[in-house]
Amino acid sequence: MLKITNLSFSFDKKNILEDFSLELKKGEILAVMGPSGYGKTTLLGLIAGLLKPQKGEIENTFQKVSYIFQEPRLFPWLTVKENLLAVMDKKDENSEMTVLECLELVGLSDSVDKYPEELSGGMKSRASLARALAFGGDLFLLDEPFAALDEDLRNDLLIKLKDYLRAHNASAILVTHNKEDAEKLADRILLLP
Repeated sequence: MLKITNLSFSFDKKNILEDFSLELKKGEILAVMGPSGYGKTTLLGLIAGLLKPQKGEIENTFQKVSYIFQEPRLFPWLTVKENLLAVMDKKDENSEMTVLECLELVGLSDSVDKYPEELSGGMKSRASLARALAFGGDLFLLDEPFAALDEDLRNDLLIKLKDYLRAHNASAILVTHNKEDAEKLADRILLLP
């Protein structure tokens, strides 16, 4: 469970979030929408612990959080396969199979040995999603992960991601500007401000 109570955060004396409260249950998928500059990405950063709240409290009982940033943050010196292996539990004897399953899920099974510079923007986004799935977790923080994808591919990935989350009883917070993405993936939608 994630419980946020009276959270406030500001940048350069501009209030981004003020007295914000939220509760997310295990297995729930929430979409957060709103205009640019109203705290959607900041909220994910606070939940992930990348930013510290200036006021309020975040209670997070999820065991493992997987974060997909707005821009793909792949290691440029590693192949797609190596990028996935880099975040996986080294004790997992089936890691090769998991890498291939994750890449197949996002439609990149033919790009295993490519380096990030050899991928298009959309392929990098899909590789980032595959890496998050390979890392695993019971809470996924998704910051505009489908923005670089065409509509058909985006729709396909939304269905597959929702199936994955349901099968693993994982929760997710999706930040998006796309109302259709929010409606297809989420159980409920939160509008900011």
